Amino acid sequence: MKYYTEYHSKDRILQKLEQLKKLLEPTRHYRFMEFCGGHTHAFFRYAFPSILPSNLEMIHGPGCPVCVLPAERITAVIRLLEQQSSNLILYSYGDLMRVPGENRDSLLKARARGLNIRMLYDPLEMIEFCKKEPEKIHVFFAIGFETTTPPTALLLQKAKALGLANILVYCNHVLTPPAARALLSDVNEPLLLDGIIGPGHVCTVTGSHAFDEIACDFKIPVAIAGFFPSDLLSALENLIEQTHAKTHLAINTYGRSVNESGNLLAQQAVREVFSRRDHFIWRGLGEIPFSALKISDEYRQYDLENKFEITYQKVPDNPKCLCAKILKGQKKPLDCSLFGKICRPDNPMGACMVSGEGSCAAYYGR
Repeated sequence: MKYYTEYHSKDRILQKLEQLKKLLEPTRHYRFMEFCGGHTHAFFRYAFPSILPSNLEMIHGPGCPVCVLPAERITAVIRLLEQQSSNLILYSYGDLMRVPGENRDSLLKARARGLNIRMLYDPLEMIEFCKKEPEKIHVFFAIGFETTTPPTALLLQKAKALGLANILVYCNHVLTPPAARALLSDVNEPLLLDGIIGPGHVCTVTGSHAFDEIACDFKIPVAIAGFFPSDLLSALENLIEQTHAKTHLAINTYGRSVNESGNLLAQQAVREVFSRRDHFIWRGLGEIPFSALKISDEYRQYDLENKFEITYQKVPDNPKCLCAKILKGQKKPLDCSLFGKICRPDNPMGACMVSGEGSCAAYYGR
């Protein structure tokens, strides 16, 4: 409760806000991107769009792993389940269930048609499911950035230690620094950012050094931030100071959770269980080399893509849906003609409206 009370203190927030306003040059327009979808929702939760100075613009990045998952990977696993309906049980995190694939089909709709698809909160729950139904093959739809990769690694380490033969993982874990690099490398539609708020939860695992090369290579300041109001203001203050000083460092402003080296035990587990993919397609960003993980050779008996032949076919987005450009920070949800009309949380046309960390969902619930 100490940190909650301290970092939500109204007096402290107002004081930091006044300090931030004094730092800004009135005639200058600042553009900062928050990479993490959790930060996007925090900005709206604490009404920051209405209290931040008008010359400080927040650009929303692709920081939602559900949002950046290409639709073809959802469609492909649904088709596999249809072919193997008597053998396979698929387990998924809840926010992935409604993401539309081909023809707006989803895991939720596939479950309604009778496919055996279940929601879970903790991947380790699958250990007991495998024991209770040994005649079935239990598949975990693994998704997420560096934050949720260690639990998947732990699941497979435990499965191997227990000798479980009826568990598979459909690996869709992706990495944040390569995505940031891809965004900043786009010469056709450059973002022209003054700085980036780095993902605090990711860096709790990876360490703050994960964004050192991004800051150095692109000469752009990065501030690793937490998710409370004071955290966000501290990060913005750092970015403004770096912008004025023309420095480009990755600074950790989330010291109570993030350190330079990160969670070494989690990193060790991930290195043991996973290796880098040569390429992976991100929704909105396209193919990004070495931006995702696959199951290592030592654990390949648990790899769904090794066990079954899975075919991926491009699934086009709704032509009026701007999710791709929103994920790249080139458009905002209000620019989309579908937003709030056809596209709503109860009837999502694109992934940005589905996930609890999606930009469109943040705007809709503001």
